[in-house]
Amino acid sequence: MKKILMIATGGTIASEMTPSGLAPELNPQQLLSFIPRIAEVCEVECLQLYSLDSTNIRPQHWLGIAAAVRENYDKYDGFVISHGTDTMAYTAAALSYLIQGSPKPIVLTGAQKPIWFDSTDSKRNLTDAFLYACRGCGGVQIVFNGKVILGTRARKTYSKSFQAFSSVNYPDLAVLQDEHLLQFITNECGEKPVFYEKLDTNVGLLKLIPGTEAALVEFMAQRYDGLIIESFGVGGLPQYEAEGFYPIIRRAVEQGKIVVMTTQVPNEGSDLTVYHVGGHLKNTLRLLEAYDMTTEAAVAKLMWIMGQTRDFDEVQRLFYAPVAKDILYSAE
Repeated sequence: MKKILMIATGGTIASEMTPSGLAPELNPQQLLSFIPRIAEVCEVECLQLYSLDSTNIRPQHWLGIAAAVRENYDKYDGFVISHGTDTMAYTAAALSYLIQGSPKPIVLTGAQKPIWFDSTDSKRNLTDAFLYACRGCGGVQIVFNGKVILGTRARKTYSKSFQAFSSVNYPDLAVLQDEHLLQFITNECGEKPVFYEKLDTNVGLLKLIPGTEAALVEFMAQRYDGLIIESFGVGGLPQYEAEGFYPIIRRAVEQGKIVVMTTQVPNEGSDLTVYHVGGHLKNTLRLLEAYDMTTEAAVAKLMWIMGQTRDFDEVQRLFYAPVAKDILYSAE
C-alpha cells in the first residue's frame, strides 16, 4: 500500500460556518474522517501547514508548501495538497517551477462546497486526488471534478459550479470516473526532482482597459522590476493621441526592467507580430511575450526566473524554455 502525505492549507473544503461566512477551520484528520474509503486505498499521514482562505495565499506560502514537499520527499510515494480554489492555479503554477521533474505525483485539490455540505464536491475530489497520487504520473497537477490538469495550464473558470477549473491551451492529462483512471498524457519526469528555494516577488500584473491612463502604466513600470501587461486580443499597446505607453515601456526596459506582454483572452495566446500596435514593440524593444502561457504561469515563472537572474538574455532563455509544458510556442 502506497504512503501519501496530505498537506493541508485550508480552503473551502476545510471551512466551517462562522457569523461572517465560511472560514477554514477543519484539520486534515477531520477531513479524512468523512471519507473512510481513502484509508482502504493508501496509507495517509497528515501535515497541517496553513489554515487559510486561499485569497490570503502569497508567494511565501508557495515556498512553504514546496519546502514541506522537499523535506518529506523521500518518505512518501506521493503528495496531496488541499487548497482553496481561488488561487489554486497560481499555487499549482508556482510549485511547477519550484519542484521540477518530480517522478512522484504532487496533487492539488479542493472544493467549491465544504466537506460537511450534503451536496459537496469535496469527497469526490479528495478521493480522486489520493487515487491519482497512488496511480498517476509524476509532476504537479490539479485533480478536480474528475479531471487531471497540468499545474502550469490550470485556470479557475467557474466561480461556483463543481467544474471549477479548465486546462488552458493544453488538453486534460487524465480523467477519473468511479475510481477508474484513464491517463491520456504523461509528464516527462527525471529520476529525482530539482527543487528551487527562491522567488523574487517584485513582479506586477497590469490589466489594460480601454482608456487606461499613462500615469498608471508609469507607476507600475517604476514600482516593479518585472511587469506583466495583459493587453487586448493578440497583444499590443494602445497609442492614444494625447499620451503614449511606448515611451514609458521603453524607459523601463532601458532601466533593466523585465516586461512581459500577454493577452486577456484565455485561449490561443498572444502574437505581437499581427498588428502594428504589437509589432512595433516587438521589433524595437527587448521585452518578452507569453504566447500560449496562462497569466498564472507567466507570473509564477517570472518570479522564479528573477529569483535566479536579472540578466535579460538569461531571463529570456529561461522564460522561453518549456517547464512542465507551460509554453508550446517556439520564440525562435
